[in-house]
Amino acid sequence: MKRVFRALALVGITLCGATVGRAQGPTPGLAGFNGGYPTDEAAQHAHDAADLNRAVQSYRTFFPTVSGAAIFDGTLKVGVVPNKVFGYMDTKPRHVGYTLNSDTPYGGILLDLHAGPLVIEVPPGPLLGAGLDIHQRWIADMGLPGPDGGKGGRHLVLPPGYQGDVPAGYFVARATSFRVVAGMRSLPEHGDVPGAIARLQSIKVYPLDPSTPWSPPTWIDMTPKPQDTTPNAVEDNLRFWEALHQVVDQEPPLANLRTHYGDLAALGISKGRPFTPDARMKRILVQAAREGAAQMRVESFADRRPDRVVWPDRAWQWAALRFENGSFDTPDYTDTYARDKWFYQAIAASPAMFRRDPAAGSLYWLGLRDREGAYLDGSKSYRLRVPLPVPGKLFWSVTVYDAQTRSQVQTDQGKAALRSLFELKDLTGTSADLFFGPTPPRGQEGRWIKTLPGRGWFAYFRIYGPQAPAFDGSWKPGDFEEVQ
Repeated sequence: MKRVFRALALVGITLCGATVGRAQGPTPGLAGFNGGYPTDEAAQHAHDAADLNRAVQSYRTFFPTVSGAAIFDGTLKVGVVPNKVFGYMDTKPRHVGYTLNSDTPYGGILLDLHAGPLVIEVPPGPLLGAGLDIHQRWIADMGLPGPDGGKGGRHLVLPPGYQGDVPAGYFVARATSFRVVAGMRSLPEHGDVPGAIARLQSIKVYPLDPSTPWSPPTWIDMTPKPQDTTPNAVEDNLRFWEALHQVVDQEPPLANLRTHYGDLAALGISKGRPFTPDARMKRILVQAAREGAAQMRVESFADRRPDRVVWPDRAWQWAALRFENGSFDTPDYTDTYARDKWFYQAIAASPAMFRRDPAAGSLYWLGLRDREGAYLDGSKSYRLRVPLPVPGKLFWSVTVYDAQTRSQVQTDQGKAALRSLFELKDLTGTSADLFFGPTPPRGQEGRWIKTLPGRGWFAYFRIYGPQAPAFDGSWKPGDFEEVQ
């Protein structure tokens, strides 16, 4: 019996020793760690993975910033000068910009708030626009969707950190960057484009302090010149980070993104510090740009969220997933997925843009698949049947965009939209058929937009002054149907 107990005791000691030994050895998932310390190879792998994670997340967070800087810089290149020279444009496909449209002329007003508080005086009339900081964060709505309601008003834009007195009689907006873009649109009533452009040029900008050195800004016509206000050329390479570093270095940090600026600092991007990545960091940043761009493209064009669907029996999606405000905020969190989807395919955001009720100034639906669920293909021909009348107080349009550039399709046809004020102004009957494809259907050339074989495309259906049937489901357009 004593031998049995002695044997059991020895087994117990052995088992305990084995248990302790396992507890002190490598933990599952931590291969390459000896005694709790990483090998050189494990350390390098972990550093690379951590920096790549930081970089991909930073790419997505700051994509609107780099896109906003591209808007500012692309407008500078065609002759606009902050505070001094503004530009107007009857938009054409040669003007490359995320989901720009030719429904209305645009006015590009670039401001530099180093000059101090500036006033944008909007005249009465059918104008609509918004003020945005360099990060494309909403500052102010102006014109019809703004507090002046189209009756005209003075909008005071205050620079970051402004502590001075704010006089009465202004609609006050506080900017979070010194560079500000005021994008204005003028509705061409009865198709009067020259009148709409003249209305844009009647917008005035001047300093709040009359002693500030100032000359009244002049206006130039940006229509004839090709223009690119997108980050397409930099979105998948190191230049994305160079553009971001420039903004970080020149503008105040955003208070609610402090941890994200910390990630940028770990990647070598911070205020007052040159951006000089070594070969390893360049490799990681380029990989992150490519992966970030791919992820945002998938969110934008292969969205799986149930709330993307406008009507269960149609392929149309909401262009913007959130509608409560212009900042993608829910009561509990910021909807970063919705933010990614919007800014990858579009520009600017404001509360007025996303509303889903008859008080909205405009309405945007995204169409990128046909009735069978396939992506729209530039080599195929499609028909879109639109019930009449379309429920809008002002007008409506369908604009075609290249899926690669997210800008209006560029073909020898020279246009990308079918608009109720122009091509479709004489519609009659209970419905209208619109056509899209590489060749026009016989006799329907006026209702056709040319597409390019080998290129995917998508469409925005816009209604200006939308009415209740556009929201309650009692009116809806058909789907794109392939035709032979």
